[in-house]
Amino acid sequence: MDLSSIRELLLEVKSGNLDIDSAIEKLRLLPYEDLGYARVDHHRALRKGFAEVVFCQGKTTEQSVEIIKRLAEKNNRVLATRADREVFERVVEFIPIARYNELGRTISIVKDEVDPVGHILVISAGTADLAVAEEAIETASIMGNRVERLYDVGVAGLHRLLGSLDKINEAKVLIVVAGMEGALPSVVAGLVNKPVIAVPTSVGYGASFKGLSALLTMLNSCVPGIAVVNIDNGFGAGYFASMINHIGEE
Repeated sequence: MDLSSIRELLLEVKSGNLDIDSAIEKLRLLPYEDLGYARVDHHRALRKGFAEVVFCQGKTTEQSVEIIKRLAEKNNRVLATRADREVFERVVEFIPIARYNELGRTISIVKDEVDPVGHILVISAGTADLAVAEEAIETASIMGNRVERLYDVGVAGLHRLLGSLDKINEAKVLIVVAGMEGALPSVVAGLVNKPVIAVPTSVGYGASFKGLSALLTMLNSCVPGIAVVNIDNGFGAGYFASMINHIGEE
């Protein structure tokens, strides 16, 4: 239940269109619903501005589907990450409007279309980083942000990045996704006066240590204005970018 739902409920009680007992019944499952294997946080949207996001990896298909269904019953927007196609095919049986991003492995359910605000640009160093970039895009998009892509502009061909400076400078927040040595966020941050959220990916050869090399490079950047999320955490980057992007927009 989000703020608009609560407000609408209270207005119905105030106007006399809904009795108190009926309102209490609608609020009965706040703050959470105990499914035995999970306690679904129906209070999350009131505290954070967006419903609990389902991390499907490590859960059974049945668990993921049931949690998604319960969240969709009470929220206009629901996001699930690290979801495989089997989970999506089960979800879409119950919720036909559900949409799947194959590359980003996300399931999005949107019941109410809103005009996106601000401007987030997601920059990817290489094509191998796109899965993480797409997760960031889906996360930021469902949270009501205007999001654009700038792909395959890694430091091995710096002219590709410099050729898009106008597009980069138009954005309010930048998400920069890179594997290998992870240098791209530093390069981008050195060119702009915008906040940069750096996302290391697990892409790379042996000495990259599955993203640890890129993570340490980003954490040790000498360029100010960079925040770093965990390896392959496109979701965390998209969420944080959304919070920054909404400042002053509401």
